[in-house]
Amino acid sequence: MVEKFICEDNPKAAIEITYGSNSSRKITQYLAAGLATLGAVAMGTHLSWTSAAVVMLTSPTSEIPITYDEASWIGSLITLGACAGAIPAGSIATQLGPKRTLQIIALPLLAAWYIIAFSGSVWMLYLARLLAGIGAGAICVAAPMYVAEIAEAKIRGTLGTFFQLQITVGLLLGYILGGTIHDFKLLALISSIVPITFLLTFSFMPESPVFLSSKGTINEARKSLRYFRGKLYDIEDELSRIGENIREATINKGRISELYKSRANAKAMIVSLALMFFQQMSGINVVLFYAEPIFRDSGTSLPSSICAIIIGIVQVLATLLSTVLIDRLGRKILLVISGTVMAICLGTFSLYFYLRELNLDLSCFTIVPLACICIYLVVFSMGYGPIPWMMMGELFTEQTKGLACSISAAFNWTLAFTITKLFPTLLQLLGMGLTFGLFAIISAGGAVFAIVMVPETKGKDVNEVQKLLLGQAVRQVNPINYRDNDEIKTVTIKS
Repeated sequence: MVEKFICEDNPKAAIEITYGSNSSRKITQYLAAGLATLGAVAMGTHLSWTSAAVVMLTSPTSEIPITYDEASWIGSLITLGACAGAIPAGSIATQLGPKRTLQIIALPLLAAWYIIAFSGSVWMLYLARLLAGIGAGAICVAAPMYVAEIAEAKIRGTLGTFFQLQITVGLLLGYILGGTIHDFKLLALISSIVPITFLLTFSFMPESPVFLSSKGTINEARKSLRYFRGKLYDIEDELSRIGENIREATINKGRISELYKSRANAKAMIVSLALMFFQQMSGINVVLFYAEPIFRDSGTSLPSSICAIIIGIVQVLATLLSTVLIDRLGRKILLVISGTVMAICLGTFSLYFYLRELNLDLSCFTIVPLACICIYLVVFSMGYGPIPWMMMGELFTEQTKGLACSISAAFNWTLAFTITKLFPTLLQLLGMGLTFGLFAIISAGGAVFAIVMVPETKGKDVNEVQKLLLGQAVRQVNPINYRDNDEIKTVTIKS
């Protein structure tokens, strides 16, 4: 139960007293978020498969010999499929529920591995990559939706980083397997264990309480929320707020016109799309897809497969660090730091290759490419890696979230396809130095955009975020807990 009192001395300030326990259980939320994003591990193994597989397929002894142009299609078709998978994913998750949607879209990720394992032509490889992309694109929408709908506000940012963290775990797993298994078909068969594990473990998790409430199954929604919050937590107030949001969303059904008629939604759409632009055009998928060829061309003394594994480990550790920082420092400052340091690293990387292309002796600096990429991945994993996906679920109201998330994810994967497919052409036209110099300039633009346009969403609900987008002030919320006759009460002073 919640009681509100207005301060006589300051009518603009209010005191809210909540009766009942506010001690929620966190472990079940962490567990559910971890299992829901296992699909991102499967996605990550598909993304990093090309790093080793392209080397195997283009070798003279390849079972399916391919050209470098065909290799670029194998690398980029997953992003084209992801664009197609992302577009309907929001609507499907709204109709079927994010849990069931995640289970369904794990199937193409699994099927893709078996098609690769039993393929006999480059066209079967194309089909497999398209299927993997469809699953990957849909996961990018459904997984953040599920995590956002089960998480309470105080740990929403931390749980929101799980998606990017699991992608990096999948990338690392793919690099390790690719460095130790030298048959691309056997590599596919072993990688298929990941989506199977996801399907088996995630099936025990409840459906999102938001989805269950939207379908009118209040008792099931109550059970789901009770599972995620624990027996000691008073769930009725939160369940009531979920119901109010759903009723408002039902009255104002999300249409594409809502994304530009409302000034707050229009700005949210601009911010979301811009963050996706700066994420992809910083060259992240180029680095991840072509890690081994890039390091092979850099002249480093370490084997390219070892370099790929090192950057995989660095990315996992950096993303783990972001789970701690994101709810402490906030989204905006991490985006600024991320864009700035990425620009410096890519600029240095660009200069190294530019000087190398001039045939200068850089034998004393062969560690520079690996160091630059490692630092680049650290700051990417703390900022422009997880935050665009997280903010995609924080900027929009319930009635527009599904549509907006699908558009943002589809835009992201369209850019990923474009840059991945064009990378070999850019190398031929500009060389490695100028190509990465272009990525450095775009990353610097991302830092400037974060300073000027991105609102700070840390600890704020959707209504407060919408006010920030409109340039309105948001009241400060300061909760104080105390015990009265063995009952925990929460006093919240809003000014």
